[in-house]
Amino acid sequence: MARAGMKRAMDIVLAGLGLVLLSPLMVLVALAIAAESGRPVLFRQQRMGPGSRPFALYKFRSMVRDAASIGPYHTDAGDTRITRVGRFIRRTSLDELPQLFNVLRAP
Repeated sequence: MARAGMKRAMDIVLAGLGLVLLSPLMVLVALAIAAESGRPVLFRQQRMGPGSRPFALYKFRSMVRDAASIGPYHTDAGDTRITRVGRFIRRTSLDELPQLFNVLRAP
């Protein structure tokens, strides 16, 4: 098997294992977000991947709904659009966990 194929296989195995092991934590984060500020609990954004191919990036939502229509694109530490749960998940990088799904979806 080619080196790229081996790397891809390893990425899939590790991302899958990570999702299985971290799924209880991900459920708790989703419930905390929903309890504080409602649904949706995920934030979706279009990004450019390898070969300039667009892909959907998923993260746990750390800001109020429709934050883009309320303020600027970039945030600072005191941004009032960031929720209390959002501050915690950003500080601990828990907002990044849904990116494991992106690893599985990659071509």
